[in-house]
Amino acid sequence: VQLQASGGGLVQAGGSLRLSCSASGSIFIFDSDTLGWYRQAPGKQREFLAGLSRGRVANYADFVKGRFTISKGAKYTMYLQMDRLTPEDTAVYLCYRKSARGGTEYWGQGTQVTVSS
Repeated sequence: VQLQASGGGLVQAGGSLRLSCSASGSIFIFDSDTLGWYRQAPGKQREFLAGLSRGRVANYADFVKGRFTISKGAKYTMYLQMDRLTPEDTAVYLCYRKSARGGTEYWGQGTQVTVSS
């Protein structure tokens, strides 16, 4: 399975971005896969942002609740809507997928988000 993240860019503080992540390359992609978004800033550890457990139940890190929304769309695409961005949100954003059958984990290559003050 290949994950392709897109939608990052430069945005001013207070602005919004919508990230997308499409999955392809295997018949082993299921609607019940667990989905997730993470980010990693320079010199910091990778941190969890939002997840969609078994493809249905959303959960969020406390520091993004009310600002970020995870969702999924057609053809194994997932999204992360990010609102009210701050410079502290600057990072590489990565999408994640865990197969509902077998538990294999996949990571996208990341998309850069830069928030200017």
